[in-house]
Amino acid sequence: MVSRKIPVILRSCLIRSEFRVFMSEPKYILGIESSCDDTAAAVIANDKILASVVATQDIHSHWGGVVPELASRAHQQKIVPVVHAALSEAKIKKEQLHAVAYTRGPGLLGSLLVGGAFARGFASALGIPAIAVNHMQAHILAHFISGERPAPVFPFLCLTVSGGHTQIVRVNSTFDMVLLGETTDDAAGEAFDKIAKMLGLPYPGGHLIDKLARNGAAERFGFPEPRVPGFDYSFSGLKTSVMNFLRNATREQPGFIEDNMADICASVQERIVSILLRKFKAAADAQQITQLAISGGVSANSRLRAGLEALAAEGYSVFIPPFEYCTDNAAMIAVTGWLSLKEGHWKHSETAISARLGLQDL
Repeated sequence: MVSRKIPVILRSCLIRSEFRVFMSEPKYILGIESSCDDTAAAVIANDKILASVVATQDIHSHWGGVVPELASRAHQQKIVPVVHAALSEAKIKKEQLHAVAYTRGPGLLGSLLVGGAFARGFASALGIPAIAVNHMQAHILAHFISGERPAPVFPFLCLTVSGGHTQIVRVNSTFDMVLLGETTDDAAGEAFDKIAKMLGLPYPGGHLIDKLARNGAAERFGFPEPRVPGFDYSFSGLKTSVMNFLRNATREQPGFIEDNMADICASVQERIVSILLRKFKAAADAQQITQLAISGGVSANSRLRAGLEALAAEGYSVFIPPFEYCTDNAAMIAVTGWLSLKEGHWKHSETAISARLGLQDL
């Protein structure tokens, strides 16, 4: 009787050969992002974006911040129409998809569960892989979305700044990232929004500070810069300093904020950006890395972008993502899913959602 068993070495070669054939054609990936208060879906062909749709949740502006329960309910209402819109815009039928990538964490637990449950169910119904993606890794890998801008070369340093995170990351390869420093309290984006609230600006107020600061004098009010050891950040002290400054100033002059809004915004923004870039440059010099990138929602800030571009004159290579890939979006999730599929860095088994997922969990 002839054995039908294939030798291990031959079987391994056949698997690799089949995988190369599989990867030789464009692979359509659906990305789903639901970590906070934006419901997003994107479709890519390998690393080329075919469609990217984001539905924002305006309800949180009434409460001055994101309400987790309201966010998860809104995701439930919007996820199906957002995915439908992305597939329609990409002119792709769901049966043509090769995988579904979704945000595993970090983020709001309820919001993550909505996106994760939908993605796994959708992928299961189609008989294709569901690829869990680390949200912070995806922000960094947004630089590898196909487009006109060049991507950084490994190894590079990335400053990831958002409403929930502020991190300096050494990126050795797609799935080898080392956290060098992070905030010990508030994130930079959180500091922007909380100070905006002190100024009477609506939520989210970070982009409004940026807008108003363009007509202000950044050197007028000298807010303190914290001295935190290593490459870690702290913004709670700055927030308290601004609060005390505004309280004392308005006590003497009731209309102080309204009369000096542009200068206050410019001075606050200048200090936050100087805190970010001073540590980032120090980390780059310590690591002897000249490739510098930024990512996350705050990377849309005009002063931060200008400050990073100024480093190019000092011999650094600078990489700044397009505005549409700065804030939370599903394109970055989809391209991370594509890279995971391409490099075989994913598992068939279901992966648990994690609200506090770290960069070590890639």
